[in-house]
Amino acid sequence: MGVTRILFVIDSIWGGGGAETSLFRLIQSLPADRYQCRVLTFHSDQLAEPFLSQFACPVDHWPMLSLHHPSSFGLAWRLFRLVRREKIDIVHTFFPASDLWAGPIAKLSGARFLISSRRDMGILRKGWHGPLYRMWRAFYDEVHAVSEEVRRYTIATDGVDPARIRTVPNGVDPDFWHARERRRSSDQPVVTVVAHIRRVKGIDMFIRAAAEVRRKFPETRFQIAGTFGTNPEHVAYKQEVLELRKSLGLEDAVHFLGASTDIPAVLAATDVFVLPSRSEGFSNALLEAMASGLPCVATRVGGNPELVVDRETGLLAAPESPTELAARIVELLGDEPLRAAMGERSRARALANFTSSAMAAKVMNSYDTLMAKK
Repeated sequence: MGVTRILFVIDSIWGGGGAETSLFRLIQSLPADRYQCRVLTFHSDQLAEPFLSQFACPVDHWPMLSLHHPSSFGLAWRLFRLVRREKIDIVHTFFPASDLWAGPIAKLSGARFLISSRRDMGILRKGWHGPLYRMWRAFYDEVHAVSEEVRRYTIATDGVDPARIRTVPNGVDPDFWHARERRRSSDQPVVTVVAHIRRVKGIDMFIRAAAEVRRKFPETRFQIAGTFGTNPEHVAYKQEVLELRKSLGLEDAVHFLGASTDIPAVLAATDVFVLPSRSEGFSNALLEAMASGLPCVATRVGGNPELVVDRETGLLAAPESPTELAARIVELLGDEPLRAAMGERSRARALANFTSSAMAAKVMNSYDTLMAKK
């Protein structure tokens, strides 16, 4: 079998977000003598350049104003020529613009196969996306769902043939997280969230839970590693959570760390990791916390229960319930042996089931199976 030429198309790359990180790890894990990769994105900026420079393949940024803008016709022509020139075998898309616009164009341009990667429970979709996903469902030779819950959602919502959909969870590099040993608890417990700060991530629930936890453990420090978005909805949410923190008297207890370039260091200084999401496909941040040996509290949504085995590798809480979230955090803060035992089991589960090599093996099997049909 010769070299398989793959074009990855992803709507945006702003840095090390969940999908971007998974794509980066996948490309790192694909043998260069068997797979020739290229990445195309439509939204990025200079702040993402340090991350983009680490990719082991060419990364093209073609700025797109909108799918409806006249310039999109020029991008379609550029995509047609790229697929023809590079003799692309497989186009692998991430998110709506890539799934619904770039993928079909690339396949009509001569790419042999089209794979759509589904990463969430539809939180990024607009009203017109659903009908198009159903309309194009036969266009996708395969669909990769990041979790079993996303797989079920995709079958039920988009009418995808179950025989065409595979579950391919995210993976973590075990060596990356093995480099640091987690600190021992001190008199000031640290509870951490790592997330892009959006309403769907439930940061407001985390702040409300923090107020309840402080009644039991008044010295606890709460920290959120991640950036606020810049569109009007995200700016409004930023104002909401900052005002909530102030109204609860938590300005000295809840800290926003901003964009962190060293998440392992953040996790190394953490006692309990929390993921308070309202919706989740399969969280890289949660997986990385588990791989670093942390006990985790996560909401019972999306793919979270597929990662966290309740009462074994962590604790699950109902979404939209800061009181239940706080109770789970308090339970772990009050029991150091439980934290240690859950952290060990958490790391063992992550490294046994959700590594980058395991993720890449499933994707390579998909590519090779398709190419055998050509």
